[in-house]
Formats: sequence, C-alpha cells, structure tokens
Amino acid sequence: MGMKGKLIASMEVKCGGHLLFDIFHTNNHHVPNISPRNINNFEIHEGEIIKAGSIVSWKYNEGGQQMYMKYLVEAADPENKSITWKLIEGDLLELYNYFNVATSCDHQWTTWTYEYEKKSEDTPEPLIHLGFILDLIKDIEGHLLKN
Repeated sequence: MGMKGKLIASMEVKCGGHLLFDIFHTNNHHVPNISPRNINNFEIHEGEIIKAGSIVSWKYNEGGQQMYMKYLVEAADPENKSITWKLIEGDLLELYNYFNVATSCDHQWTTWTYEYEKKSEDTPEPLIHLGFILDLIKDIEGHLLKN
C-alpha cells in the first residue's frame, strides 16, 4: 500500500467565490479560452453540466508538459458551492493509486483539497499540480474582474 496524503489550499478571490464556482459548475467549457496557456481542451463525456455522475476531461499544461486527466464528478452542490471529483484516467494515475479533489467557494475564498495515495515513497507530493490549479484560478479571477 502507498502513502496517503492530503493537501489543502485556500485562496482569496476578489471576484467572489460564487462567480468562480459558476465557471467550474456551468461554464467550464469557457476555461480553455480564459486560460489558454494552462488549459488546451475541456470535454464533457457524460452529462450536460457538472453534476453528480458527469464525466469530464482536461488537457492541460503542467510543469512544461502537456497532461491529461479524466474525472468523475461525485458530487456538485450549488447551494454550498462545492464540487467533488474522482480521477479515473490520466497522467496523475501513473504516480498515484487514487487522486480525489474537493473544491468549495465561499464569499471571497476558494478552497481546493487533494486526497491521494502515492504509488511509492519516492512519488512527490502533487505540489506542481496544486500550483497549476492556483495559477488557473488566478487567470479565471482576472477574466471575471475584467467583465
């Protein structure tokens, strides 16, 4: 069995957490246009918007490499502005036995929680991926503040 880990990052967003949630919940198809240096492609494979049971994939740039991930949306709660994803395919699964993400947006804050299990003790913490997500959030925030 690998080593389990948990990373949590909270970030203030001047645009308001509710607007950020709306991007990830109902307007995620706009993210490649908002942050083309980070996201190359977004696709919904099952479901029309992000809701429990939806399957989505991203092609993205992380650490100078093009990466791929496919997630199952386990829960989406518009009232509490939270989404929970479970990675089912992609580059991260080469390093981790499982990789789950929970997001929440509240007032001026967004919080991202990663829960994962490393395949070996030599596997690094997913700090580069977390940096990618925070950079993506900054791009989305900048876009929302312009509008």
